Amino acid sequence: MTGSWRGAARPRALSLPGSLRRGASRALGHPRVSALTSRLGVDAGVEWATAPPVGRVRFGDLRRTRPVASDFGYGRGGPVDRYYIEAFLEAHRDDVRGRVLEVGDDSYTRRFGGEQVDAADVLHVDAASGARFVGDLADGGFLPDDAFDCVVLTQTLHLIYDFEAALRTLRRVLAPGGVLLLTVPGISNTDPGEWGSTWHYSFTEHSLARMLGDAFPGFELTTRSYGNVLAAVAFLHGLSAVELTSAELDDHHVEYSLVHAARVRRPPRDR
Repeated sequence: MTGSWRGAARPRALSLPGSLRRGASRALGHPRVSALTSRLGVDAGVEWATAPPVGRVRFGDLRRTRPVASDFGYGRGGPVDRYYIEAFLEAHRDDVRGRVLEVGDDSYTRRFGGEQVDAADVLHVDAASGARFVGDLADGGFLPDDAFDCVVLTQTLHLIYDFEAALRTLRRVLAPGGVLLLTVPGISNTDPGEWGSTWHYSFTEHSLARMLGDAFPGFELTTRSYGNVLAAVAFLHGLSAVELTSAELDDHHVEYSLVHAARVRRPPRDR
C-alpha cells in the first residue's frame, strides 16, 4: 500500500522543559507552559550541565503514560517531524524540477519547485483522490519508465510492506539525471488513524543507506538524519514544532533521529 501522511498545517519551529516556557507561551498563548517550567524547576535559558541526580528529575506535565496529544502535533501548531522534512526539501529545492511525481498530493512539488516544475503528477492509493496515477508503488507497472525528473516521497515507504519492490519501481521511473527525494520515520509512534493498519516500519540511517545502496547501484546517494532526544520526546507527546526553538530543533544526534532522508540521483544516460 502507498500513501502520504500529512496535514494542512506546515510548521516553522517547539519547546520542552527548557524552552516550553519561551516561544511556546508566546506562539500558542498556552498558560500551562510557564507553569510547567516552574514545576520542572528549570530557570529560563538554563540547562543542566550534567545529568540531574537520580530521583531529582522533574517530569512535570510529561509524567504521564498517555501523550499530551495523539495527532502528531497538528492541533498544537505543526508536527516536529515536518519541520525536518521541510528543511530537507528546502535544501534540495533545485532538484524539484521538470516532470515531478509526488505521493498523496502535489503540495510539496508546488511549494519547493515553483516555476521549475513543468508537470506535477500525483500518485495515490485511493481512486477517489482524483490523482493521475492510482495504485501501489510495490506493483508500479502503471507508472511509465524513465519518466520523472524528480520523485518526492515523504513519509510513505514505511506504509508499504514490500518496500524493496517499491524501490525497484522508483529506480525504473526516474529519468536519466532524475532525483528521488525520500524521507522515512525513525523514532515515532504509529498513526492512531487511517494509516495505522499499514504502518509497518521505522528505519535507522544505517538501514536506509544500505537498502538504497542495494536498490540503486551506480546511482549517487547521500543520506542524513534529523532530530535529538528533546525533539523525540516532544514528538512522541504530540507537542508541536513551534514549542521548541530553532537551536533545540537543529542540534542533531543520529541515535535519536526522528527523520531519515536521502537524495538519490540517477546518472545521466551519456555516462
